Amino acid sequence: MMQQRLGQRLEQQHQGIDMSPLLDVVFILLIFFIVTTVFVRETGVEVDKPQAVSASQLQQLVILVAITDNGGVYYDGSNIGVEGVRPTLEQLLRERARPVVLQVDKNVPADLLVKVLDGAKLAGAPQVSLATVAQ
Repeated sequence: MMQQRLGQRLEQQHQGIDMSPLLDVVFILLIFFIVTTVFVRETGVEVDKPQAVSASQLQQLVILVAITDNGGVYYDGSNIGVEGVRPTLEQLLRERARPVVLQVDKNVPADLLVKVLDGAKLAGAPQVSLATVAQ
C-alpha cells in the first residue's frame, strides 16, 4: 500500500506540460517578425536611375530621398517637395547621423538636383550620394 502511494506521488511529480510545441511556436513567431520587419524606409516611388561604372554598395542605414522626373521629391512615400528636404532631414539626423542617398531620375533638371543636394547638406547630412544602377 505504501509502495503504491509512493509510486502515485512520483507519477504525479513527473507529469508536466510539454514545452516543445510552445518553443516551436515562439521560434516561428520570432522568425516571422524578423522577416517582416522593415529596416530601411523606402522612398515609395520608382525612379529610372542612370547607370554608372563606378557604382559601389553603401551601408544599410541610410536615408533615401527620391526625385522624380516630374519634379516631385519623396521621402517614405510622401511628397515633401524641395522646401521639405531640409526640415525632414534635420529631424531624421537629430536621432543619428546617417548618410543620405538621392534616387534621382535620369530626366531631372540639374537645378532641382542642386537644390535638393543643398537642402541635404544644410540639414547636416555627413555624406550625400546619388543612387545609380551598376553596369
